Amino acid sequence: MLINEAFAQAAASAPTGADFMSLLPLIGIFAVFYLLLIRPQAKRAKEQKLMIEALQKGDEVATTGGQLGRVSKVSGNYVILQIAENVQIVIQKAAIQTLLPKGTLNSIEKE
Repeated sequence: MLINEAFAQAAASAPTGADFMSLLPLIGIFAVFYLLLIRPQAKRAKEQKLMIEALQKGDEVATTGGQLGRVSKVSGNYVILQIAENVQIVIQKAAIQTLLPKGTLNSIEKE
């Protein structure tokens, strides 16, 4: 026969107390993910929610689709947005991405 018999060797026993040390890299990875990904995203989501709740008539906003307009009416989950003179659209509050500084629309129209 060309193949010799193989015998398994007994595994070396791990030193006691090394269990916690082997978990440190995993704990470190979770800490990095929390600090760099989860926490900032939660903070942005909270700021977005507060901005949407504080919408009022006359605010100038930009939607997720890129539309710029002035809020005409806020009701429930919807906002009526004036995008041009005598042109109004109804959008969901969740579609509003950014609250623009007052006078932004006037400065864009003059250009």
